[in-house]
Amino acid sequence: MAGHSKFKNIQFRKGAQDKKRSKLFSKLGREITAAAKMGMPDPAMNPRLRTAVVAARAVNMPKDNIERAIKKSLEAGGANYEEVRYEGFGAGGVGVIVEALTDNRNRTASEVRSIFTKFGGNLGETGAVSFNFDRLGAIEFDAAKATADQMIEAAIDAGADDCETSDEGHVVYCNPDQLHQVAKALEARFGEPRSVQIMWRPKSEVPIDEETGQKLLRMIDALEELDDVQQVYANFDVAEDVLRRLTAA
Repeated sequence: MAGHSKFKNIQFRKGAQDKKRSKLFSKLGREITAAAKMGMPDPAMNPRLRTAVVAARAVNMPKDNIERAIKKSLEAGGANYEEVRYEGFGAGGVGVIVEALTDNRNRTASEVRSIFTKFGGNLGETGAVSFNFDRLGAIEFDAAKATADQMIEAAIDAGADDCETSDEGHVVYCNPDQLHQVAKALEARFGEPRSVQIMWRPKSEVPIDEETGQKLLRMIDALEELDDVQQVYANFDVAEDVLRRLTAA
């Protein structure tokens, strides 16, 4: 286990994205509705729904909004959301994975393709990028919840595969199939986590300069603005001072 490595760049915009409350709540609400519809409308019996609810609570989504999204899954004639993944390349040859929940595949594909093209990227076939990423469960805790050694020990006991610690907090990684069990074990010891999610972590990263980074982040911004898009991942590596300048706005 790696106990002290820094957070990856794919986490860099979390704080900025959390500030876009209306858009964020809409995306979380859609995930909650889809999760409840695909499984059961009870978080205790539906691991995916539990994960979505924890994510919503982590950004202070009102309880009424959460309950409304769950109830929406029970409405007759409601939208049937389908999970779709797009893979392509952005500026500098950076691999980009876009995850979406959509009720109209043609619309979503057209919008995503248009943004890739607009910012000098190109959309590829499924598998063109994801082979260079690992699909992992990730549980995040604030730094004050535990020391690095305490978190690593607990992660090992819970059956996790890896743990990263920085000044911003801890991220415990595990097999996606074990996410619910690992998160439950860690929550029993440290309290409710900051977030619980299934994510893509790059196996290797593409170094980019500030100019390329600016173009790439503008493309990611545009993708995240799409209503259907839930998450965007990219395997780039940029100097921390450059990253701060690019995300300062």
